[in-house]
Amino acid sequence: MCSACRSALVVALSIAAAGCEREARTFSHPGEKQPEFRYEQNAFALSEGKRLYSWFNCEGCHAQGGGDKGPALMDDVWLYGSAPDNVYKSIAEGRPNGMPSFGGRIPEEQLWEIVAYVRSMSGLAAANASPGRDDGLQTKEPEQVRARGRSMSPETSR
Repeated sequence: MCSACRSALVVALSIAAAGCEREARTFSHPGEKQPEFRYEQNAFALSEGKRLYSWFNCEGCHAQGGGDKGPALMDDVWLYGSAPDNVYKSIAEGRPNGMPSFGGRIPEEQLWEIVAYVRSMSGLAAANASPGRDDGLQTKEPEQVRARGRSMSPETSR
């Protein structure tokens, strides 16, 4: 291979490698305390949060994030704050007039996964880690493309 071709190949590979962006992956030892925001940057944690959201029937009150008996989770109006600690406290300890406490029923790591997913519904998680669309009922945009506080308009729901 000629040196010009080799140089062009090296440059092309360098550009291709620089264009690849993946979510940050952090590894820890069992029992090691990690920052809670790491769940919002990890695609597996967000997809687990999405699964757990359905598994623990959060949809029963919050629907697909648009709200029903419970408040909407897709907008930028947060009754008790949108910080991860505030959302965690709402899920773990419950809130007056409706939100039950799940702290003793769900392991802490799974609570943080649910927190990350709930925040992703309003665009507060990393787009490259947010879960994609479901194949089921489409009531909202996928978490990957949702901007903070923007809900799906009726025209795009078809």
